[in-house]
Amino acid sequence: MKVISLFESLTGAKLKDCIANDSIIFIVRESEMGKAIGRKGSNIKRIENLLKKAVRLVEFSDDVCKFVANLIYPTKADDIKEEEGVVSIYAADTKSKGIIIGRDRHRINMVNSIVKRYFNIIEIKVV
Repeated sequence: MKVISLFESLTGAKLKDCIANDSIIFIVRESEMGKAIGRKGSNIKRIENLLKKAVRLVEFSDDVCKFVANLIYPTKADDIKEEEGVVSIYAADTKSKGIIIGRDRHRINMVNSIVKRYFNIIEIKVV
């Protein structure tokens, strides 16, 4: 709660959630991303210096496919589809698939757990 209030007071942007691991992931409300980043990334740099941790910002979306695309950014997926509680991420080359999945499935598991917080999803697959 302290981290969320610190972020909101420094940036003026409203947060939906904050997830802390080795880095901190802030889920920013829709259309608040510009405020959260600040001019030339100044807000992110200031918060990283205060918290002494890497910070990542993700914009929330009511559309599960758009939200998954925001979570895997900057990696581009060819297509993201949701059918019957299963989200499929289509990537053209094996390099993109590897980046999306991550070492020991770390990145895809993180995406899966974050998406399950907000949407009724069974699993996320990389195809």
